[in-house]
Parts: sequence; C-alpha cells; structure tokens
Amino acid sequence: MNVRRLIPTAALAGAVALAAPALTACSGTAGADAGASPAGAAEGRLAVTASFYPMQFLAEQIGGDRVQVASLTKPGVEPHDLEITPKQTAQLGESDVVLYLKGLQPAVDEAVAQAGVKNTVDAATLTKLDAHDAGGDDHGHEDGHGEEAGHSEGDGHGHGEAGGDPHVWLDPSKYAEIAKGVGAALEKADPGHAADYRKNTDELVGKLTALDTEFKDGLKNTATKTFITTHAAFGYLAERYGLDQEGISGVDPESEPSPARMKELQERAKKENVTTVFFETLASDKTAKSLAADTGLQTDVLDPLEGITDKSQGADYFEVMRSNLKNLQKALGAK
Repeated sequence: MNVRRLIPTAALAGAVALAAPALTACSGTAGADAGASPAGAAEGRLAVTASFYPMQFLAEQIGGDRVQVASLTKPGVEPHDLEITPKQTAQLGESDVVLYLKGLQPAVDEAVAQAGVKNTVDAATLTKLDAHDAGGDDHGHEDGHGEEAGHSEGDGHGHGEAGGDPHVWLDPSKYAEIAKGVGAALEKADPGHAADYRKNTDELVGKLTALDTEFKDGLKNTATKTFITTHAAFGYLAERYGLDQEGISGVDPESEPSPARMKELQERAKKENVTTVFFETLASDKTAKSLAADTGLQTDVLDPLEGITDKSQGADYFEVMRSNLKNLQKALGAK
C-alpha cells in the first residue's frame, strides 16, 4: 500500500518517555503543559514524559495511577514542527522514563540525546518498520508486504534516507507490539509494580486486537480500495487492510503538491471511483478542498492521531480510530 512519508529504519526508534516536564492526569486526551516540573517521583509515582500523543496514550493506559505522564507536544501542535525549549531539554534529565519516536521529531531526538535519560524506549526497535510511498508512479507495495524500499523526499523533517515510515500507531497490530515494549520498560523502571503494568498492558493489547478485527471486518468488502489524503500517514493502515493510499503532499501535510501531481490524482480518482478527499484536523484543508472542487469529490476527515484537540472526532485513540473507520467505510462504499 502506498505512503510517501519515508523515515529511516531508526526513525520509529523511540517510544519511551521523554522527560516529565508537565504532568497530566491519565485522561488520554491532552498532554500536560511541558513546562512544569516532573513531580511523579515526589508523589511516589513514575515520572514519564512522552514525545507526542500516541506515546502519551500508551504511558497513560499502561501506567494507570502508578505514573505521572507529561507530553512534550501540546494539543493542537503539529508534532513534526515541534521546537524544544532549553528548559524542556534540562527537565528531560529529571524523568524516570522517556517515550519518543526517533526520526519523527528531530528536535526531540536532539533533546533526548543531550538529556541522557537512563530509561528510554525506542519504538522502532519494538516493531518492524516498512517503507511506504504516496502512490502515483510507484505502486510497489500493492502486494501488501511492504518490501520495496523508498527514498527520502526532502520533506524538511530530517527523516534521513531510505527507511521506515514512522506512523505505526495507525495499525492497531503494530501499535500493540509497541505497547508490549512500553509495558516492559515500565516494569523495568518500577519493578515493584510490575504486575500492575503487565495487567494493564494485556488489557490494552486485547482492546487493540479487537479494534484490528473491527477494521478487518468493516473494510473487507468495499466498492473501491483507493483513498486520497493530504497527509500520507496511512501506509500501515492501508497495508494492513488491503487499501491503496494516494497522498496529495507526501509526508509534510503543509507542503504544496505540484500541478502534475494534482492532475495525476484527478485521473486516478476517476479511474478508481474515488468519492472522497481526506484532510486532517491539525493541518490546513485548503489543498484537499481544491482537489475536491476540481474533481467533484467530497471531503472528510481522516485523522493521523498525532494529537487530540477539541476538534478531534473522539476523545482518545480508540474513539478517533473508530471515527476513521466509519469515515473510510463511507468513502470506500463498504458493503
């Protein structure tokens, strides 16, 4: 399946707690203000800092009331554009655990390296990363195996050369693999409560397995398998459920596609009976609406779940993923 967002295999590398600048309640919605000091240890809880929402959600779900979780990326901020303050960098060293995704946020990668936190989790080591392209001339992943390597497209996010797409959390099965690794990291950091972390991990993995089944059943029979999206973040989801992603702008949701790419998408939309152009909540819908207007298509939301805001179609990972499923079923003509 297709995704243009290419990141080095090390890219998905980090899923641990970054530092604990600001702590949030384990609500699963917005992260705490990254300017506060980690108080988890003082309260007898593990101070965990996550780089952005998908890592934060895992920490909250698995850690429960045993952890105090902070997110470096505030709600509404596009994770790729995150800048880390010197104060935040200094506070990273105060965290008990850091969860991040190496290669997705260069500023975070640099801050983690400088902080020297003992317990860090590299998400890329917890599951297999695949290279994806955004469609167009290269359909090398339509066999569903994702074996064909991609190349960097100069997206400006420092993702490096050929390598892996970092958006693994949009595949419930891969997200479950990462969850197991995060659970193991929390057990190691706080062995006295290992049984609690293990229990919570098992429950979360069970819910993710059920979500995977919902997607498989819900997208099994559709009128078309192709969907167009402004942000080429859905390669793993497409690959898992037999779909074909066509990204307008590749990795960078704010970049402008070329006239040739827009024409190519118009032709493909007609050929594949595409009905909908998807956009996301954290980026402009200008390009999606432009393409939709030129082709007579509808627009709808497909959320890459890089952050939760009051505009999100759900309050947490599971709610937004189910909204994504519903929107995909409608756009693809699920039977």
